[in-house]
Amino acid sequence: MWLALLDKLYDDIDEAEVLQELMEKRNKLRSFNTIEQTSVPAQIQAQLRPYQKSGLNWLNFLHEFKWGGCLADDMGLGKTLQILTFLQFVKLKDKPQIANLVVVPTSLIFNWEAEVDKFCPNLSILRYHGNERFKININEFNKYDIVITTYGTLASDIDIFSKRSFYYLILDESQAIKNPETKRYKAVRLLKAFNRLAMTGTPIENNTFDLYAQLNFLNPGMLGSMDFFKNQFANPIDKHNDPDRVEELKKLVFPFVLRRTKEIVAQDLPDKTETILFCQMGAQQRRVYEAFRDEYRFKIIEKINSEGMTRAGFYILEGLMKLRQICNSPALLKDAEDYGNDSIKLDQLMEHITERVGNHKVLVFSQFLGMLALIKDKLHKDNIQYAYLDGSTSPAEREVAVRTFQTEKACRVFLVSLKAGGTGLNLTAADYVFLVDPWWNPAVEQQAIDRTHRIGQTNHVFAYKMICKDSVEEKILSLQQKKKTLAADLISTDKGFIKNLNKSDVEFLFS
Repeated sequence: MWLALLDKLYDDIDEAEVLQELMEKRNKLRSFNTIEQTSVPAQIQAQLRPYQKSGLNWLNFLHEFKWGGCLADDMGLGKTLQILTFLQFVKLKDKPQIANLVVVPTSLIFNWEAEVDKFCPNLSILRYHGNERFKININEFNKYDIVITTYGTLASDIDIFSKRSFYYLILDESQAIKNPETKRYKAVRLLKAFNRLAMTGTPIENNTFDLYAQLNFLNPGMLGSMDFFKNQFANPIDKHNDPDRVEELKKLVFPFVLRRTKEIVAQDLPDKTETILFCQMGAQQRRVYEAFRDEYRFKIIEKINSEGMTRAGFYILEGLMKLRQICNSPALLKDAEDYGNDSIKLDQLMEHITERVGNHKVLVFSQFLGMLALIKDKLHKDNIQYAYLDGSTSPAEREVAVRTFQTEKACRVFLVSLKAGGTGLNLTAADYVFLVDPWWNPAVEQQAIDRTHRIGQTNHVFAYKMICKDSVEEKILSLQQKKKTLAADLISTDKGFIKNLNKSDVEFLFS
């Protein structure tokens, strides 16, 4: 039913009104002289780098002339921070009485919430997603600075969203709407907002036409009709490599797309950036996790109460191992029962490899050979060339794998078991590192990252630690902050780990 509603609403768009708005924007732009310097709000708890300040200036320029724009910096360059800084700036300057709407892939909801909490806690944020959204009074949207939702939820609830107005409408990973025939594109085009922004590290994934839907969302009518764009730009560029059309399109979109690569802003970057990538387990994976968590919590607390912490050590380690495996995928469990093979981490990792890191080379570390096997299968199915190394790899095979990854452009991914690849490797061709199941000893993690972040590395390294929300992985991060000594020697040995835990810590880990 909602699909039919979406199509009907989309067909009712008043093109005359769109063209009138476009003409007014063009007339206003004729008075433009220069982009003004903008002050970073004092509420922002971060030191913006020069290129990020330039991004803020550009966003304010678009704001002044009411043009939409696409922030298309490379992954890792802080697009979210730039957008949040701009929203804080606009809040102080314009004092809008309505909320901003941010639309993201499901995998990025928690990362947005974490970025808001970290960099600009002065901005209030409401999550509108999942079954919990039915408890929310939509008339209270405007009590918040940001309402965050997903592309799927937006399309499903378009009857609610299309009746409301927002200050800014912001799409993250905007390549999600690159096909103008999809329900996602039709849904976002129905939304009413003062202005629109998009964010993506890959504005063009396959061909020039990818740009059309994103820019037509931002500035409706700017690129003409679909047929016009195909005939004038997409076909001549993609089929005939027409340099004149390339130059013409560049000039047309230049003011509205800001793209900085790592190479362009190299001087502004630290040599290494580490980020937590939050993952939310799906319903099936969550059910398996909670069943095992409850079973081990009962066993362990009973053992601690009857025989003390030391005697309970084996059960603690076993329980933690099982829960960590489930965070990767229930398929890693060795039990006779089939618990399914859902894996939010595998889904997000492949999303990053295929959509977000472009042609950069990637190191992927896991402690579990079973997880590496799942990733191998997925890479193979997606025809992505990779190298592989674990403890059973012979010295000769190891040398070939390293050489292949370092020298062959087509080999974009290197899968490495954490123990086998923690030392003795020089993999400077990579500039993105993913720790799929980070262990709790920071020194071990740093050794893995330092396979690429070492002498000879000319690129700036971005490392991502994949953490399942509401799991033992997230809880151990809290414990590390709470107990610096625990982070220091934990988990260098299993015995050291147990020695530094007390009963309340165990209850917390299995809660």
